Amino acid sequence: MNHPSHLVDGPATKNAVFVTGATGLLGNNLVRQLARDGFRVRALARSEEKAKRFLGDVDVELVIGDMRRISEFSARLDGCHAVFHTAAYFREYYQPGEHAEQLERINVQATLELMAEADRRGVAKFVHTSSSGAIGMKPDGSPGDEETAPSDEQLSNGYFRSKVVGDEKIRAWTPPHGMTVVEILPGWMWGPGDAAPTAAGQLALDFVAKKVPIVPEGGTCLVDARDVAAAMIACLERAPHGSRYIVGGEFRTIAEVLAILESLTGVKAPRLSVPYAAVMAFAFLEEQRVKLMGGKLLVSREAVRLLRWRHRVSSERAQRELGATFRPLSETLHDVVAWYAKHGFLKRDVTLTEKALA
Repeated sequence: MNHPSHLVDGPATKNAVFVTGATGLLGNNLVRQLARDGFRVRALARSEEKAKRFLGDVDVELVIGDMRRISEFSARLDGCHAVFHTAAYFREYYQPGEHAEQLERINVQATLELMAEADRRGVAKFVHTSSSGAIGMKPDGSPGDEETAPSDEQLSNGYFRSKVVGDEKIRAWTPPHGMTVVEILPGWMWGPGDAAPTAAGQLALDFVAKKVPIVPEGGTCLVDARDVAAAMIACLERAPHGSRYIVGGEFRTIAEVLAILESLTGVKAPRLSVPYAAVMAFAFLEEQRVKLMGGKLLVSREAVRLLRWRHRVSSERAQRELGATFRPLSETLHDVVAWYAKHGFLKRDVTLTEKALA
């Protein structure tokens, strides 16, 4: 990593950018792509140890800070042409506990504070990461687009609701100094670098460890975080103020995901499909186990409900206006497992095959 002199404070230069959530799944891949493309990157992370571990091989300037205390790092926005905001209170929401206050504080209030500070300090473009979970499906059941309102079921999900509320406030705000604000709404992201891990990465790890005994019902739109990162970078040149882009990938069922993982790893996918009510009962027991004994929740009732809903969205606008493309899911899953193997996350040896990479 370079020293702070790597970026020079003062008038913003077009290749100087600031990325929040830099060690997250999306942020990690975005930072890497920006660095490869020749941008000078300031990368915000809460943990210096984690940042050095997973970004130590990337030419970036590290900024240690927390979205709940923006004033402590806001001066580091000086000289940046763009901010890519990927940090959010997300993964924690799907674990037991009360989350309303943190969802509001980080996903809504802190985002607005960061936008105002970036605008005040001369940042030209702000690319905000929302969620396709803030988009509903059309009344006829066809995929939703950027103007489709969320359903009541989505609004009952605290994380999605925080994104809906935040997006509404973002669109209602006029930057006093003329900063351009763009929103990206990804589908369920998968990809290498998922160190936390998110639910996607945890599913891959559990599969390899033979901890997925059943085939959960349903599916949703899956997207590679690297494809989302590419679309975000394209926003710098192509996206006008106030534009929104769904970058959702393709709809895939969980059964399809497990089948591809089987083809890649040789680990047998479960064949047993369990009724929805039984899966919900298992999720309830999981929640009670974690409340009483601690540990990580394998599955929540809310996650089961969302998958069964079979949410579909259209990425047509992003494909048309940003040139967004989506790599095969088999390639994404191959790279996910390979990254976990390389970084010591797997508890057993896995020899990846190439036969599923079609």
